[in-house]
Amino acid sequence: MADDRFRRRSYAAIDLGTNNCRLLVARPEGKGFRVVDAYSRIVRLGEGVAETGRLAEPAMTRTVEALAVCADKIARNHCWDVRCVATAACRSAENAPEFVERVKRATGLRLEIIDAAEEAALALAGCRSLMQGQAETTLVFDIGGGSTEIALAESMPMGEHRLSTYQSFPVGVVNFAERFGGVHVDDQAYSAMVRSAEEMMRPFRTAQEQLLQSGYRLLGTSGTVTTLAGVYLELVRYDRQAVDGLTMPADRMTEISDHLRQLSLSERAAHPCVGAGRADLVVGGCAILQAILNLWPAEEITVADRGLREGILLQLMQNDAQPAAAIRA
Repeated sequence: MADDRFRRRSYAAIDLGTNNCRLLVARPEGKGFRVVDAYSRIVRLGEGVAETGRLAEPAMTRTVEALAVCADKIARNHCWDVRCVATAACRSAENAPEFVERVKRATGLRLEIIDAAEEAALALAGCRSLMQGQAETTLVFDIGGGSTEIALAESMPMGEHRLSTYQSFPVGVVNFAERFGGVHVDDQAYSAMVRSAEEMMRPFRTAQEQLLQSGYRLLGTSGTVTTLAGVYLELVRYDRQAVDGLTMPADRMTEISDHLRQLSLSERAAHPCVGAGRADLVVGGCAILQAILNLWPAEEITVADRGLREGILLQLMQNDAQPAAAIRA
């Protein structure tokens, strides 16, 4: 009976990043879960934070409105447990504590600002099923709005992977667009973006040389790689099921990046896998991705349309299931 009640429970996870506010509501199913509701809105919470060190009023207003929608969905799904996390923008902003209180008053949601280590660990947990049975070390990268996380997941017996090391870099699609521009990016500006990202990441690459000597594979979880995968598949409408778990040639990622940055802003906005909300940000993401490919050359990249929210949901469900398992024992 307890197990039946557990399987009927709904759980919710909110990932509030520098650019997006994203919600997943799910119920346990087998070793994973089944999504019953979802929501995503581009809020650009981190707009201007790199320059001012503060969350701007319009950005906070947009974000609170999006979180109110999330709170309504959570209530309508009668969620048993909920976790809401905020990442780079709130880590950087001096007025983040006041924003957290504002969110609580307006929506009832308890927003938790997590550090880069936990962000990397949760994203890795969310992608773990895509690494099952792989004998190589997996380099998992997440190109966000205000930062990029890179984690090395070392292969263990029985096809499992454990987090070996990680690092967070202060480069993301929002702060790159603010620094270098995102409307028209010429060859010089694009090269400067790639160099800047490479310079930040190169010491980490050098430090992990020995671990990577036996081979590695790349797994990307971010809007940048899912967008490029959608373009690669020539989707007329973005399809998560087609993209999630796709392995595609790395050189095609570079070719598509070059194609997108040569389009006008309106042409990028008109593409069904880019859209108006990402049109001025996608080029910065492409530059960060190219820096990763320059430092960690690979023939293929596995694309994950999953990450932080999925890791949170799995953690919530596992924590909830443990007491029942202890009683049965």
